[in-house]
Amino acid sequence: MLQVLLLGVLGPAALGLPALPEPQPRGSQCVEQDCFALFRGPATFQAASQACERLRGHLMTVRSSVAADVISLLLSGDGGGSPRLWIGLKLPQGCANPEHLGPLRGFQWVTGDNRTSYSKWARPHADPEPLCGPLCVAVSAAGAPAPGEPAWEEQPCAAEADGFLCEFHFAASCKPLVVESGATGLAGVSIAYSTPFGVRGADFQALPVGSTAAVAPFGVELVCEERPGEAEARWGREVPGAWDCGVENGGCQHACNRSAGAPRCLCPADASPTADGRSCAAPGEHSCHTLCEHFCIPDADVPGSYSCMCATGYELADDQHRCKDVDDCLQVPGPCTQRCVNTQGGFECLCNPGYDLVNGDCVASVDPCLGTNCEFQCQPVGQTDYRCVCADGFAPSPQDPHRCQMFCNQTACPADCDPNHPQNCQCPEGYILDEGSMCTDIDECENGNCPDPLSCRNLPGSYECLCGPDSAQAGTDCVNSVSSNHGGGDGGGDDEGSGEPPASPTPGATLSPSPAGSVHSGVLIGISISSLSLVVALLALLCHLRKKQDSMQAELEYKCGVPAKEVVLQHVRTEQTPQKL
Repeated sequence: MLQVLLLGVLGPAALGLPALPEPQPRGSQCVEQDCFALFRGPATFQAASQACERLRGHLMTVRSSVAADVISLLLSGDGGGSPRLWIGLKLPQGCANPEHLGPLRGFQWVTGDNRTSYSKWARPHADPEPLCGPLCVAVSAAGAPAPGEPAWEEQPCAAEADGFLCEFHFAASCKPLVVESGATGLAGVSIAYSTPFGVRGADFQALPVGSTAAVAPFGVELVCEERPGEAEARWGREVPGAWDCGVENGGCQHACNRSAGAPRCLCPADASPTADGRSCAAPGEHSCHTLCEHFCIPDADVPGSYSCMCATGYELADDQHRCKDVDDCLQVPGPCTQRCVNTQGGFECLCNPGYDLVNGDCVASVDPCLGTNCEFQCQPVGQTDYRCVCADGFAPSPQDPHRCQMFCNQTACPADCDPNHPQNCQCPEGYILDEGSMCTDIDECENGNCPDPLSCRNLPGSYECLCGPDSAQAGTDCVNSVSSNHGGGDGGGDDEGSGEPPASPTPGATLSPSPAGSVHSGVLIGISISSLSLVVALLALLCHLRKKQDSMQAELEYKCGVPAKEVVLQHVRTEQTPQKL
């Protein structure tokens, strides 16, 4: 088993077998400093991306119609039908709705961004189903809506396309060599170019720095070089002096002379050739500055001599003309106390989390919650402010935001019970513990908290006293807004017997009768007292009737028992009664 693993890791090189051949480019195009190349051969998206990176490039980004035209030119010169070629566009892991993610539908370039002014999808994104990655994009002329316009197609990244397109960026580029027409001895001249990314040929619109050119039959080999102080690169070689004057003017900056046999570069009368034998340097300060990238210091003792200097944060490159950035963060001791980020010509100091940069030093951040008296927890707001937060079921007290009070915005909510003693439970203000662990809202309107029970409105945990349209709120009382003093004199409104009935109060808003079950407790007490009084009155009446009945019965018995006495009494009554005439 170990041998199998070793063979899989070491690969063909461990067995002495030839490594798999690198894909060969089938064509390329350069636009200013950007070059594009077409590679044929079956490859997955990852394999294609790695191949471009080994050549110091990346899969092609098609951000404009110019790049799309380059693809059309490469396909037309390939002559291989309508292959599917990977470009550097990929949808990351996950799902995204293509209707809300711009022209790239949530895809990203291999450079890590999604900037573009161009898109050419083969299929519209009318499908409501979201796209789910990973997905990669290949271009093909077969599925294009119009001939000659390769369209983009979503493909599984593990699938094999017919090839891929690479993109390379360079600091500068050279134009193709200029060969003088009709020059003596130039018949049958051919030039073979070779780019740093492996493309070879004779037909190029531009060639990046590092490209070579072999000129036959002269055996001249040239390199595209970037010269200090010059905006464009140009062809040159290590051997000093001019080459054939018919090819790129012999490399001379001014004039090429072939009359003396061997080609030779000439300079103007006020300048002299430099060490390479092809450039010219004037003794003046102006020509000096054209040779150095930053500053040029002429040598007054030696005409034509000079030295280059760089600005702060830079140092001279190996050619002693260009300037390269100095990584200030590598200095010992470092320029920053905590973190250093190098920039072109300078650096930037940063601080670790929990520290602030103050006057170039990293000092511990001042916690805005330090010294606060929040009952539960303090939460920073920005760098200098804070707010107190409470646990679930609690809210900051309106009177004291640092303290927490139980909060419930419903008629019933769970109580706050001690987990160690479940029987110990608490309810918010305005609630009463009911059924063990539930808090029920107290109806304050039943307790007579408002002067008029009909003008009371119960709220979760509180209540509200309502007043009529002609009344004003004064605490929990309603005061008539219209003055009740109509007499205008002292106590005139309270005198009785004046012959005028008392003024009736201004009627308030008509209130609907309170529903059954919400009767005020005072009413209940009054009803109870009235009922008790009625019962007592009935009992007294019954007692009185009983006594009267007993007295009449006794009198009747007396009359029946002593008839003689009754006769005497009747006679006495007759004598005492006056006789009518």
